[in-house]
Amino acid sequence: MVTEVVKRSGYATAFQVVAALSTLSVLAQAVTAGQLMSGGAESPHGVGATAVHVLGLAQLVVAVLLWRPGRGAGWPALVSLAVLLLGFVQSAMGGSGVVTVHVPLGMALFGLSVWLLVWSWRR
Repeated sequence: MVTEVVKRSGYATAFQVVAALSTLSVLAQAVTAGQLMSGGAESPHGVGATAVHVLGLAQLVVAVLLWRPGRGAGWPALVSLAVLLLGFVQSAMGGSGVVTVHVPLGMALFGLSVWLLVWSWRR
């Protein structure tokens, strides 16, 4: 009965949309990082970081709405919080030039984003 409430709410659909956009923004960061490593401009990667932060916050808000009033699972809100916080740590590491930490964190960020995206569509 609880899952039927979640399925009928707009929160599940909103989470699917935000999770897809968030994952695409993280993927775009990987593309612009590759371009940056091969001599490309730095600004697309910096602008993309802002998109990751904004979409990460939106994903967290929708995950909390899915959980609390939507009566859905709570763990996506925790993972969304981790994605948001990892995004900020990622920016700090990249801005300070610590690539040895920046790259693995980016992989973790992408993995968590894909996990949430797949979960949102498999339900």
